[in-house]
Amino acid sequence: MIHSEKLHGGTMWSKVIGRGKTLRLTDIDGKANVGMLLYNALEKEERYNMPDTLKGQHIFYLTAPFCVHSDMGRLFCSITADTAGWHDTVCGCSDAALVAKKYGSKPYQEAHNACYRDAQRAFLIELAKWDMGKRDLVPNLNWFSKVVSDEAGKLSYVPGASKPGSYIDLRFEMDTLVVLNTCQHPLDPNPEYDPGDVQLEVFKSEAPTADDACFQSRPENLRAFENTETYHKLRF
Repeated sequence: MIHSEKLHGGTMWSKVIGRGKTLRLTDIDGKANVGMLLYNALEKEERYNMPDTLKGQHIFYLTAPFCVHSDMGRLFCSITADTAGWHDTVCGCSDAALVAKKYGSKPYQEAHNACYRDAQRAFLIELAKWDMGKRDLVPNLNWFSKVVSDEAGKLSYVPGASKPGSYIDLRFEMDTLVVLNTCQHPLDPNPEYDPGDVQLEVFKSEAPTADDACFQSRPENLRAFENTETYHKLRF
């Protein structure tokens, strides 16, 4: 293990995680949601692309052994293990108006670290540390949250889908700026402001090869891996 820390519910975090490392996120109490944005650490104009990630793999949600794609046809990371089994990709994040409507108001000036935070503001606070801002927001991932669609296309949140101790491993294929928040999912029906805690751990990873299960799950993943390898060979 290289690094370990606990992220309390309703907080935010950002760091660069290098190629060849695995990030493990663990839902401690079975009520966590982890919003995530990803950017190329060296060229931040390259970022997570939701449409390419989904259409290329013919999926609506993420789990192992799928991959997370950039908007340049490369891979940010591959999901090498997952005990939760379903992670939302389409619902975005909460904003200040939604949090105030659902939970009321508890500003930082009154409650300090126990204030009610919305996910969009949490993202923006972290992005500002990297000289980024609102124009850099893109549709985010929501780890540990399950959202299903009925025949009419109506989306519904599934409470309790992630159990206490559920975890997901993300093996990074390029140096990546990882931006997180642990605010509640925007469709979470819980009427109380009660975001869950998350354990974050980073490990060294073995270098993957073309026959890796993640790359073999879809031809598009193998092509994106090859694009990523070419990028690194030429750049470094």
